[in-house]
Amino acid sequence: MLEIIYQDDYLVAVNKPHGLFVHKTYLDPYATEFVVQMLRNQIGKWVYPIHRLDRKTAGVLLLALDKDALNLMNQNFENRLVNKQYLAIVRGFMAENGIIDYPLFNEIGKQQDAITNFQTLQTVEIDLPHGKHTTSRYSLVNANPITGRTHQIRRHFSHIFHPIIGDRPHGCNKQNKLFLEKFSLNTMMLHAAQLTFQHPITEQNISLTANPS
Repeated sequence: MLEIIYQDDYLVAVNKPHGLFVHKTYLDPYATEFVVQMLRNQIGKWVYPIHRLDRKTAGVLLLALDKDALNLMNQNFENRLVNKQYLAIVRGFMAENGIIDYPLFNEIGKQQDAITNFQTLQTVEIDLPHGKHTTSRYSLVNANPITGRTHQIRRHFSHIFHPIIGDRPHGCNKQNKLFLEKFSLNTMMLHAAQLTFQHPITEQNISLTANPS
């Protein structure tokens, strides 16, 4: 059963777990469980995903209960009126804060502007030898994507040489293998922590938060 973190007559939000697709996809024709079908069965209503989260990304996922709410929220996303906050664990010590302004190409080869703000919340150095290093360094980062490109946060952190732990194919294969062997980690350390927006119908300010599982 999905954890519902918000529901009214127009919108519903869940804390999507790792490993679950939002809907059926060619990426895995053998997958049998999807957020859309599970939530529809759970609440007894049709639901329409407003945005997407990758299979390995957990956290706040917002869906509409009718097509009017869907269209209005889609406009809010397109007009960058929705604030998104993600938590990520990345390789190495990140700067305290910064802006990654680096264009990305979409699936048809078109270049698109892409901007991600970030703030480092905590750094840690652990007694875990790796390669020529006797210890390993990591950062817990808050990421705020201003644009909404495919795999934007993952590709941006990889671009600045601080890939997200567990990310494939944009991450570090050696780090991913290390975490799999040492900690049995087979998912990605990226969590959609918060979504803030003005409700398209009631005009209330809504802030949705999902705790990491």
